[in-house]
Amino acid sequence: MNDQLLNVEMANSIAKLGLDRISRHILICADQTKPLCCDRADSLVAWDYLKSRLRELKLDAPDAPQGCIFRTKANCLRVCHHGPIVVVYPDGVWYHSASPAVIERIIQEHLLGDRIVTEYAFLVNPFDRVEV
Repeated sequence: MNDQLLNVEMANSIAKLGLDRISRHILICADQTKPLCCDRADSLVAWDYLKSRLRELKLDAPDAPQGCIFRTKANCLRVCHHGPIVVVYPDGVWYHSASPAVIERIIQEHLLGDRIVTEYAFLVNPFDRVEV
């Protein structure tokens, strides 16, 4: 693949997904190959809820007023108990027991209200933003 084609494809992905406007990124342990932290079916229910709620609230849209909230389904976040596990970056907030009800609280309180849901947060370790 030549560099020009690569650059065009990457630019298209950036524009389509709004990668340059992401304010937060949520990763959730779901659809695990070897479920350890929770039942695989429960993790998929949580993933589907997160995905549909972000879409419903238009929080995953590149033009969202507070910045785009990106989501990723991770096979395993290596915290193998009290799942599903969710981590919100760049805030570095790790949550356990992320059922749809807990995910709704994370959306309303953390993502929209800038308040950590302390009952479910088990680690806060924010990332410093680094420009490339």
